[in-house]
Amino acid sequence: MQWQEISRRLGAVETSHLADSDKTVRLMDRGLRPLVPGRKMIGRAFTLFCREDFLTVMVALAEAQPGDVLIINTLGSERAVLGELFSMEAHRRGLAGIVVDGLVRDTVTLRTLDIPVYARGATPLAGTITRLFPTQVPLACGGVQVQPGDVVFGDDDGIIVASEAELATLLPIAEQIEARERATIARLQAGQSLLSLLNFEEHRANVAAGRESALRFLQDS
Repeated sequence: MQWQEISRRLGAVETSHLADSDKTVRLMDRGLRPLVPGRKMIGRAFTLFCREDFLTVMVALAEAQPGDVLIINTLGSERAVLGELFSMEAHRRGLAGIVVDGLVRDTVTLRTLDIPVYARGATPLAGTITRLFPTQVPLACGGVQVQPGDVVFGDDDGIIVASEAELATLLPIAEQIEARERATIARLQAGQSLLSLLNFEEHRANVAAGRESALRFLQDS
């Protein structure tokens, strides 16, 4: 599957659809939140470490390619490793987003920029500019392993990381889930009951009786 097709198809679904496709998908923990809601982030991972210092972030800005997402493991830093200037440069270079497993600053300006930024929080205290750390190496971010070049997909609900091979399997399932959800919403908007579209009573009775069961949509709904 070509990258352009992956990007297009991800743009038509949500992280929840991918998560419903596979409960074991690599989902970053909920502590990483977008500074601005309502945006999608789709790109390839450019990974880096840094701690209390943002020189390596500058290196990444020089080396990352358009469409990349900076994945930054700050090793528990208590200082900001990203602010308005770096984010503006990332946007200028055509990066698809930034994920900081740590703190940022200048959030008032960051919220005005047209680039998705995820972080754990903010502090006005900036790091130093004197230490170099590895880039483009496997690392942990948000509690999941990320390989350089992995696909990073984020929205308001969270951030999912997957290889292209994984997405080749997950995307068709996610698209089916999205289509079924869209059809269900149309029926609800038309006044139908959600429970009438499901085998709710059957499933409830089976669970109460200790029988194996699964909640599902009725075929003729």
